[in-house]
Amino acid sequence: MSAFTTFSVGLIIFYVFAFALLLQLWYYLFFFRRFAFYKKKELKAYTPPASVIICARNEEDNLVKFLHFIFEQDYPDFEVVVVNDCSFDNTEDILKELVKKYSNLKVVTIKESKNHSHGKKVALMMGIKGAKHEHLLFTEADCKPNSKFWLRNMVQHFSSETEIVLGYGAYEKQKSFLNKIIRFDAFTNALQYLSFALAGRTYMGTGRNLAYKKSLFFKMKGFASHYHIESGDDDLFVNEAATKHNTKIEIDIDSHTISRVKKTFKDWFFKKVRQGKTFKYYNAKSKSLIRLLRFSQYLFYSSFLTILILQFEPIIVLSLFTIRLSIQIIIFNKSMSLLSEKDLLIFLPVIELILLIMYPFIIISNLFIKKNKWEKTNG
Repeated sequence: MSAFTTFSVGLIIFYVFAFALLLQLWYYLFFFRRFAFYKKKELKAYTPPASVIICARNEEDNLVKFLHFIFEQDYPDFEVVVVNDCSFDNTEDILKELVKKYSNLKVVTIKESKNHSHGKKVALMMGIKGAKHEHLLFTEADCKPNSKFWLRNMVQHFSSETEIVLGYGAYEKQKSFLNKIIRFDAFTNALQYLSFALAGRTYMGTGRNLAYKKSLFFKMKGFASHYHIESGDDDLFVNEAATKHNTKIEIDIDSHTISRVKKTFKDWFFKKVRQGKTFKYYNAKSKSLIRLLRFSQYLFYSSFLTILILQFEPIIVLSLFTIRLSIQIIIFNKSMSLLSEKDLLIFLPVIELILLIMYPFIIISNLFIKKNKWEKTNG
């Protein structure tokens, strides 16, 4: 009876494991494969006037260090709109000096008000309204383009049909293991949203490297539908505005942006918590796809460990696990090569499990973190 029970339980867990495996393979072969084997089509040169928009709140150091990379872009006609949002450091003085140096720099200043507090979305709206061109590119004050062709690569995708262009926002490479975790997390997020976009199911973009048309912004009435949410100026807007046909991706290494990375685990963890606050506002299809992906990961690993403990058909189970791992390595290897993150491949199994352990803590922490109206979130 005991042997029969053990066998029955083992068989049930095996079916659960097989189901989770099939779900995982569906995501890897239907979605992620699209990105791993993506080849950019040759595009005709298209360089319409463009506006780069950056919101800055107490960013004096970053403006000095990174802003000049924007002005060094190899592009015929562009302006840079910097929104000085109630800074109380030397941001205003620095921008005054930069205006003298760069004729295509426009500064929009928002003064602190005792009677009205606002978030980053107000600053972005002011920047968009102040921009004089139809094609808008967004990045952040602590980011720099990876090359002088960033602007050219992103804008070339726009057409009468294409209204949104999703780019890759990388983080600077350092030697610490925390840096590997942060970069791996950013890579997996990018693999998901870029793959889903290629499948016509765009659900987000990152404000570190994003472009869309000004007319689209006003057609969607800006951030009106989610203005009450402190974050989501990038992912929630894309989630609402993207259609099956109006979004393209740009992943050439020259089109990447590089951001400063968080120095401590605590800083990065709470940034992840703030990012998580927007997820519940995604549309139903987006939430279902992401939840099913996460569910399949937990189900796969938990059933795998359980079935090993029960010692039920270990050779078959290990063989199936190896098949999934092999496909994952192939997809990640090619995708990391495309995004210049190849050094992370060796950490694949370890960091994936670390992140899976962390996600429940992020969700729980989300319930207790106070709102912060001005916060750079996505990534």
